[in-house]
Amino acid sequence: MRLGIALTALLAALALAYPLQASGQSRAAQTHPDSIDIAAHVREASQRFGIPEHWIYAVIRIESAGRTRAVSSAGAMGLMQLMPGTWARQRDRYSLGSDPFDPRDNILAGTSYLREMYDRYGVAGFLAAYNAGPGRYEAWLAGRRSLPLETRRYVAKIAPLLQIERIFVAAGSHSADAPGAPDAPVSTSDYAPGDRGLPEASGTAFVRPVRPAHDLFAPISTVADQ
Repeated sequence: MRLGIALTALLAALALAYPLQASGQSRAAQTHPDSIDIAAHVREASQRFGIPEHWIYAVIRIESAGRTRAVSSAGAMGLMQLMPGTWARQRDRYSLGSDPFDPRDNILAGTSYLREMYDRYGVAGFLAAYNAGPGRYEAWLAGRRSLPLETRRYVAKIAPLLQIERIFVAAGSHSADAPGAPDAPVSTSDYAPGDRGLPEASGTAFVRPVRPAHDLFAPISTVADQ
């Protein structure tokens, strides 16, 4: 008799505990959704636009930390943090879908834009132009404006991940951020390259590069890029 009562109590306890456990698992699944495999998209973008795969991964890591729905305070969207104007232009140019947060389309648009900036400004300035926009970068080349502190930090962080021996861009101390302030050299060694085991940059001081003699692309700067 006592054994029967004990078994009944045990079964009742298990029945009450199971829904709670299932509910907890459901909440955990919602909190930690399955990660999205972007390897195929990165490979496609690399082959299509001739950008090394590890460059694309580096941009995704620094721009969005791999968050597909990331939106910056300035309105940049998705894995590769594209401004609305840039996304619309690349979407139309390459017949992409309507969702800027779609991993494949965002990666294709971002990589195509990165390639345009590389072809237009070379190793000297493509990262700064990608982050700040070509309009802002060209204004800096002309000596009319300084580059944002965010852009200088961005280049210093990402350059070691790209394994490029030497990348130049305007970089200055925090106190030199005001418009018109002189550019001071900053070593990329001031910023940790992350945990990917990639070599650090040489630490060469950043300098203003010489403006390219001609552009391979027509000007594509928009208000959204400023």
